[in-house]
Amino acid sequence: MTNATDLTLGRRVMAMIEELARHTDEPGRLTRLYLSDAHRRAADATLRLMQAAGLNAHIDALGSVVGRIEGADPEAPALLIGSHIDSVVDAGRYDGNLGVVLGIAVIEALQQGIAPACPIEIVAFGDEENVRFPTNLSTSQALAGRFNPAWLDGRDQDGITLRDALVRFGGNPEGAAALARDPARYRGYLEVHIEQGPLLEAKNLPVGIVSAINGITRARCSVIGEAGHAGTVPMNMRRDALAAVAEMIGIVERAGSTRTDTVATVGVAQVQPGAINVIPARVDFTLDARSPDDAVRLAMVQDIVTECQAAAQRRGVEFTIEPFMESPATPMDKALIGQLEGAVRSLGIEPLHLSSGAGHDAVAMANLCPSAMLFVRCKGGISHNPAESITVEDADVAARVLIDAVKRIAT
Repeated sequence: MTNATDLTLGRRVMAMIEELARHTDEPGRLTRLYLSDAHRRAADATLRLMQAAGLNAHIDALGSVVGRIEGADPEAPALLIGSHIDSVVDAGRYDGNLGVVLGIAVIEALQQGIAPACPIEIVAFGDEENVRFPTNLSTSQALAGRFNPAWLDGRDQDGITLRDALVRFGGNPEGAAALARDPARYRGYLEVHIEQGPLLEAKNLPVGIVSAINGITRARCSVIGEAGHAGTVPMNMRRDALAAVAEMIGIVERAGSTRTDTVATVGVAQVQPGAINVIPARVDFTLDARSPDDAVRLAMVQDIVTECQAAAQRRGVEFTIEPFMESPATPMDKALIGQLEGAVRSLGIEPLHLSSGAGHDAVAMANLCPSAMLFVRCKGGISHNPAESITVEDADVAARVLIDAVKRIAT
């Protein structure tokens, strides 16, 4: 492993991370949802960082920040580097932001005398977490030419449509289609992200190379029983929706645990009427199922549905399921993986390949051009949490790997 003591790159990355972390909609914790006031401030800050690095930068119609240098041959296919600057509620500061500032750090390094042979674009996407609106990677899907116009009419929990939020942000709802890139004009997409898992820490490695991104099924489920007085309805005569869902959550947990590389989660459950002395009449809950193998994932979901239907029948309740997202597993490009391997080995680090259990903008970008990802070790494998943490040393290694990979691809 590298013994480099000059952590200039790592410190620069951390300084930019701190700059972006200032922008939040909730004082005391980091919350930056897509098209919020904090997202606008963070986009403006990212724009300034890109411009200071020498990029020709702007904020596009959907709120992504895009910067470009032309390189020696402006007509050559460009290299894209990116990630996102939106966050979950009460987030950590590295998820997404790390990949954006590392891209800017690469440009700053290249400006020190290394002329890329082709254009390089840095993109800070705005809707990767998909927390506020019922979308799926909408800002990166737009670049890949797969923006769904129906997303514009989706509403957040306050009833605000994405269309109206875009106008308030300063975007252009009608400009989404024009953001689509020509695949012939791009040679590849690179994204760096914290691992969001414990494997790199367990292996004592600062970085790892993503082999594939898990496919995801998401669904809304409902169980309808019958309300009744908690003190007067005998146990054997109840149609308790919550008791049925408790059994179904166990079904989901077992399904995710009994296969290789699969996970399955019930993340939300809403109970009605929600009174202490009333038997629950209805529970709405979510299902999130993931695997790097689409066939395995779909079989797992079918098993969950079959078992939940059987449980509902035994308990005399009604079970319905409505899938609302199917994201296929996304293998990373072998040629770009090879370039990342060479860059990792150049620092004396043995490349480790691992799959990503979380979705990323690289899923959308893989529809545009060859894509690859580098993971960075995070403390305890924690993400989507204020405890999210990486070291300046690992940030420095990631910057060096990315710079070397860009030299291999674009110079």
